Amino acid sequence: MVEEETAEVALPQGEYFTGTGRRKTAIARVRLYPGSGSIHVNDRPYLEVFPRIGHRVKVQKPLALTETADRFDVYVKVEGGGVSAWADALAHGIARALVDFDPNLKPTLRKAGLVTRDPRVKERKKYGLKRARKAPQYTKR
Repeated sequence: MVEEETAEVALPQGEYFTGTGRRKTAIARVRLYPGSGSIHVNDRPYLEVFPRIGHRVKVQKPLALTETADRFDVYVKVEGGGVSAWADALAHGIARALVDFDPNLKPTLRKAGLVTRDPRVKERKKYGLKRARKAPQYTKR
């Protein structure tokens, strides 16, 4: 049995800005440290966590809009949900952390829809039905 080495990313010391992002059941706790622009998700580079280009673009969007991509190192702990929900939660959390850094960025981020939490979640299953709304097939005879 081969043991995998998990190289933990050492967090920088000093001042940081925080933001909590949520989407469906995913929760991302974001910290922005002054730095060179690296993004780490659950102690791994975000390129490893998000292989799809669409997810990568979504994660970088708040930093790109505010032109702060090369000013901050982003460290994120994210749990729950799936990869798409993670990407949305990360964008929401980064946007909130940027507002914590500079409240003047809020109108720009709000216009792009990154400050508002997306409230859509999966509807619960109802008894007598197969899913939330799908009923069993009707038979006349």
